[in-house]
Amino acid sequence: MDKQTVRDIDVAGKRVFLRVDYNVQFAGDEILDDHRLKESLPTLQYLIERGAKVVACSHRGRPGGQVVEELRNAPVAAHLSKLLGQDVKSLTDCVGPEVEAAVAAMQPGEVVLLENVRFYAQEEANDPQFAKQLAALGDVFVSDAFGTAHRAHASVVGVGYYLPAVSGLLMERELNYLGRIATNGDRPLGLVLGGAKVADKIAILKNLVDRAAVVCVGGGIANTFLKAQGIDVGASLVENDRIEDALDIMRLAAMRDDLRLVMPTDVVIADAGGEHVATVSVHRIPPGFRILDLGRQTVEDFREALRPMKTVVWNGPVGFFEREPFDRGSLEVAKILADMVGATTVVGGGETAAAVSRAGVQDRISHVSTGGGASLEMLQGINLPGVEILRDRA
Repeated sequence: MDKQTVRDIDVAGKRVFLRVDYNVQFAGDEILDDHRLKESLPTLQYLIERGAKVVACSHRGRPGGQVVEELRNAPVAAHLSKLLGQDVKSLTDCVGPEVEAAVAAMQPGEVVLLENVRFYAQEEANDPQFAKQLAALGDVFVSDAFGTAHRAHASVVGVGYYLPAVSGLLMERELNYLGRIATNGDRPLGLVLGGAKVADKIAILKNLVDRAAVVCVGGGIANTFLKAQGIDVGASLVENDRIEDALDIMRLAAMRDDLRLVMPTDVVIADAGGEHVATVSVHRIPPGFRILDLGRQTVEDFREALRPMKTVVWNGPVGFFEREPFDRGSLEVAKILADMVGATTVVGGGETAAAVSRAGVQDRISHVSTGGGASLEMLQGINLPGVEILRDRA
C-alpha cells in the first residue's frame, strides 16, 4: 500500500491540517495512557523543524454531536506541550471565525490543537460543508490518525476532497507493518486471537488462514470454540450463533497438515462473585463458574507453538484483562512475543496494547498499533476509507 507521505510534499511555511488520534482518557489532570500522543511526536517534530504551521485535529470519546465538558481537548494540549517541549495552544472550537483568526496569526513552527471535532454531529456524518470548513484551516492535509482510518468522517476523509492528502509518519509505519502482514509478510506466520467477539476474529482468520502456520485461540472467543467441541464451559460467555463458524475453522485446521490450531487445555475460572478462583482442565468446569483466563499449561503451549514463527500477530486479550488475577495470561503472552528475537511481532490496539504496556515490554515488540478497530479491519482485508483518500505514490 504505497501512499505519499509528508516527506513527499513541501510544508515550509504552509498550514498543515494534521489529523491525529488523541482519543485518550484522563483521571483528573493525569492522562491514563499517552501512547498515542507519543507515537505522533515524530510527525509533529518533522513538521515543526520544516517551518510548518500545524493545525492538529482530534476527537475524544463519543459526545454525540454535543459539547461535553469532560471531553474537551485542553488537557490533551497541556500534556502534548510537555511531551513536545513547546507550547501547544488549545483552541475552544474547531471551526468558525475565531479559529480562522487564530490560525491566520500562527507563525512557522507553531502548533495549535482544535477543540474536539465530534462536538459537531456533522463530523461523523462526513458532512461536505463541515469538511470544507475544516479544510479552510490548511493548505495540505496530513493524516496520522490510523486509529480512526476505518471511519468515513469529515476530518478523516472529507477534508481529503479539498486538500492534497498524504500520510504522516505514524500512519506510514502502521500501513507498512499491517499491510505487509495482510498481503504476505515473513513466514511462518502465527496468530494469537483473543477478545470477546468471534465474528471479528473469524474474519481475520478467513483472510489470513491460508498464510498462517499456527493459530492460538484465547479470551472469550475460545469459549465458543470449546463449546463447539462439545465441552461444557459452565457459565462462560459464549456466542451460540457463532458455533458453526468455530466448527468451520476447526474443520479447516484438521484438513491442513501445515496449520496448527492451539486451544486452551487448562483455564482459570471463578464463580459469579469472584470469591472462588481456581485453575482447572477445560473438561472440569463446575456449573456456575466462568472461564476468565488461560491456565499455565496453555500459556506454555502457546509459547512452544509460536517459537518457530517469523511473524506473529496478536489481536485481543486472552483473558478478562481488566481484573486481577485474570490478566496474567495476557501479560505472559506479551512476554512470549517480546522474547521472540529475530521475529516480527505486531500487536493490535486497545486492550492488547495495554497488556504489552503493563507487561513492560513495549520496546521489545516490533510494532504496537494505535488503532484497534482499524487494525482489525485491515487484517480482515477491508479497505480503510481514511487510507483510500490518501494520494498514491505512483
